[in-house]
Amino acid sequence: MKTKLLYMGLAIVLGLSTVSCTNDFESTNTDPNYMNVGDLHNPYEMFEPMFYGMARSCWTYYSWFWNDELAQYTVFSGGTTREENRYKIGESNFTSVWNNYCNYGNNCQHMIDMAVKYDVPAAQAVGMTLKVLIMSNLTDIYGDIPYKEAFKARSEQAITKPTFESQKEVYQDMLADLDSANNIYAAYIKKNASSADADFAPLDLMYNGDMAKWQKFNNTLRMRLLCRVSGRSEMNAGEQVQHMLDNPSQYPVFTSNSDNAVVNLTGNDPFQSYFHNMLKNDFTSSSYHAAEQVIKLMVYVDSVGIQSYFDPRLPIWFVEGSNGWAGAISGGTPAERSESNGDAAQLNYEVFVRDAAPINIMDYAEEQFILAEMSLKGEITGGEQAARQYYENGVRASMQKWAPWGAFSATPRAITDEDIDTYLASPLGSWDHYANKEQAIGEQKYLALFWTGMEAYHEIRRTGYPELTLGNGTDYNDYQYPQRFAYNNTTVANNADQVKAALARMGGDNTMKTPVWWSKQAITGKLLFTYSAH
Repeated sequence: MKTKLLYMGLAIVLGLSTVSCTNDFESTNTDPNYMNVGDLHNPYEMFEPMFYGMARSCWTYYSWFWNDELAQYTVFSGGTTREENRYKIGESNFTSVWNNYCNYGNNCQHMIDMAVKYDVPAAQAVGMTLKVLIMSNLTDIYGDIPYKEAFKARSEQAITKPTFESQKEVYQDMLADLDSANNIYAAYIKKNASSADADFAPLDLMYNGDMAKWQKFNNTLRMRLLCRVSGRSEMNAGEQVQHMLDNPSQYPVFTSNSDNAVVNLTGNDPFQSYFHNMLKNDFTSSSYHAAEQVIKLMVYVDSVGIQSYFDPRLPIWFVEGSNGWAGAISGGTPAERSESNGDAAQLNYEVFVRDAAPINIMDYAEEQFILAEMSLKGEITGGEQAARQYYENGVRASMQKWAPWGAFSATPRAITDEDIDTYLASPLGSWDHYANKEQAIGEQKYLALFWTGMEAYHEIRRTGYPELTLGNGTDYNDYQYPQRFAYNNTTVANNADQVKAALARMGGDNTMKTPVWWSKQAITGKLLFTYSAH
C-alpha cells in the first residue's frame, strides 16, 4: 500500500509540474492547484515526486534538448522545428525553462517547510541541498533572480512581487544555505548510530537515505558554486575551498566515483528514464548528430590525415559513420547542416534510451577538475604538480564512470585501466601535450560534463573552453554566443520594477546577449567568442 500511495503521489505532483506550470514566481506561489504544506504530514512525501521529476526533466531531458546543442556536443538537424544550435530560442522557451526550475524550487521549499514543521532535520537538509541545486541553475541561466523572497506568497509576509537579488547576493545566499545544510547533516550523523535515515532509504534511489553521502554531495556542490564565482575576487572562492580541504571532517566531499550524485533508476514505472519509450527515429537517427567540436576533441588525426586514435568514451556516446568519425556543423545554415550530416556520427540510442539509464547530477571527476583549476591558478595550495594530479584523477574518474555504459552499446565497448593510461599518454589527453594548462583542464572538464544537465553550457560561459565556432547560421542572436535566457514576458509584466532593476545591474537589455555576473564575458568586457564568416 505504501508503494502504491507513493506512486500516486508521483503522478499527482509531476502532473502539477508539467500541466499547471505558471509564468512567474507570483503565480507559482499562489496557484490553488499546488499542494499546501499543511496537506502533507511527512516531508519525504514531497521528495519522491519532486526529486525524480526534476532529475528526469532538468537533467536528462535538458542535457539532450538544451545543453548538448548549446555546448556543441550534438547538432539537431531534423528540420527547422528546432534550431537551438542556431540560437533560435524564443518566448515559449524562456517561459518553460523558467517555470520548470521555479516549480521544482517551490517544491523544495515546501519540503523544507514541512521538515521544519514536523521536526525532520534530515529532510530539511536534503531539501536545502536540492533547492540550491535547482536555484543555482535558474540564476546561471537567467542572471539576477528572487531567492530570499521567492516562494513566500503563502507566508506571513505574503510576498507576491519578490525582490530580484543580484547574482552575487544569490550566490552568497546559496553558499550560506549549503553551510547550514552541512551543519544539519553533521548533527544528524553525530546523533544517530547509523548515517542512514530508515524512513528515507526506500525512497532515495541516489544514496539510499545515507546522510553521510548527502553531506558529501552538499559540500561538493558548494565547491562547484565557489568555482563558478572564482573569477570574482570579492567572493574569496579559493580561500573558502582551501578551508574546506583543510577541514575534511567538517566538510567531507567526494573521494571517488562511489560518492557520485547519480540517480539509479529501477526501470519500473514511474522510476524510468525520460527516454524510456522513445523510438530510435525520434531520439537520434533522423536528427541528432555529433557536432564537429566534440569530434575534434575526441579524435586524433595524424600528420597525414589519418584518424589514428580516439577517446575511449566516443563509441559509447556516439555511433561511428561508415567513413570514420565525422561531425555535423553546429550553428550552420540549413544547407551547411544538410551537407555535413551525411556521415556524421549519431547519438548511441542503445546506450541512452534505456528504462533504467542512470541520471548524472554531479560526479567526482567534476570535483577533481575544479581542484585542478584552482591549484593551477594558485587559488588553493599545490601548484602545477597538484593540478596535474587532479587533472589525471578527473580524466580517470570520467572514463571509469562511463565504462559500464559501454556494455549496452549495440557493439559492446569496454574501457580498461590500460585504455585510460594510454589516453593519458596520448596527444588527446596528455597533460604535457597541452601548452596551455587552463585549456587542458577546461576541455577535459567539458568532456567529463557530457550528459550532466546544463553544466557544460554554464562552464563554457565561465571559462571560454573549449573555444567554440559560431556558425554561419547563428544570425538569430546576431552571431553571438547566448550568455543567458531572457526573462519571459509574464514575469516582466508582473514584476516590472524588479526586472528593470535586475537588467540595470546586469548592464544590458533583456536578451541573450547580456552576460551573467560570473561569466568571462561580464568580467572581461569582451565577447566570449568572435564570429567570422567561413
